[in-house]
Amino acid sequence: MKTVFVTGASGLIGSACVELLLQKGFNVVGIDNSPQPFEHENFTFVECSIDDKDKITDILNNKGVDALVHLACSVDNDFPDVLTAAEEKLSAAVDKYIFKAAVSAGVKDVFMLSTHQMYAVQKTREPITIIRETAPEKPSTNYAKIKDSSEKAISAALKKTDKTKGIIMRVCPVYTKDFVDNLKSKIYDPKDECAFVYGYGDYSYSFTCVYNIADFIYGVLTCQPGISYQGIYNVCDSKPIAAKDIVETLRADHKIGAVVQRNYGIDAIKDAAAIFASKSAKTDYRYNDLSVACSNISYDNTKAQRISTFRWKLSNTK
Repeated sequence: MKTVFVTGASGLIGSACVELLLQKGFNVVGIDNSPQPFEHENFTFVECSIDDKDKITDILNNKGVDALVHLACSVDNDFPDVLTAAEEKLSAAVDKYIFKAAVSAGVKDVFMLSTHQMYAVQKTREPITIIRETAPEKPSTNYAKIKDSSEKAISAALKKTDKTKGIIMRVCPVYTKDFVDNLKSKIYDPKDECAFVYGYGDYSYSFTCVYNIADFIYGVLTCQPGISYQGIYNVCDSKPIAAKDIVETLRADHKIGAVVQRNYGIDAIKDAAAIFASKSAKTDYRYNDLSVACSNISYDNTKAQRISTFRWKLSNTK
């Protein structure tokens, strides 16, 4: 069975991927600067920083690695909601060597976790805006710029070989039954310390259940010979989640209290005027741009669905 090397293995996304791969019979080598998430006879864990070049290149060269799943240096996995200069520097240091090292070691598949924030901000009056992998790119947030650098690094490394396939996963904000920070950020105002909704809450947002990411990675690793699967993929739930459904779910689990109704027009005008002067719009991963809150922007995962079923959603996540 294949050996998969997972960076950020103790994180939210990493632990879900490691668990699924072990269940499916893969050998897994994981690294993280946090303690080992669990024990398993087919799981080898090394506690180290992602920029420990010697330990990571040793794993790539000497552990028979077939696939690298690079999940470290991601907001939902390692970084907090507000990025620091030190974290940006760490990610840049990793970009300089990890993909080159994987190619040099003859790794067949290299996965990179990117973000939906790579796409240009959509300002539209259309009822629903569909964003596919061919949509214009304009990374404007600090996190998107980090991932833009990573995407360029993996692309440069892959140009030097035809034996390694690269898979860039542009992931929408993630969630599980217990991890709801990204969901909550869309219907909660920390300044007022209160949840809110516009109208009946029929507007929606694209999210990604972490188990859909794990399923997608497994799908790529088990693709039949001859199937082409490299490139950029939108990895997200098949349907956006309505604000009203977020409210109902979080209230049922006692994760929010009272919910107030607010005027979207007033909020949108205020936010559009303030966003250009606000550092939080660029540094805070969970910044909620109220000027486009009701735009129903949807990230299309049709391309990725050819590989995975994306069976997980808010109603059945664990």
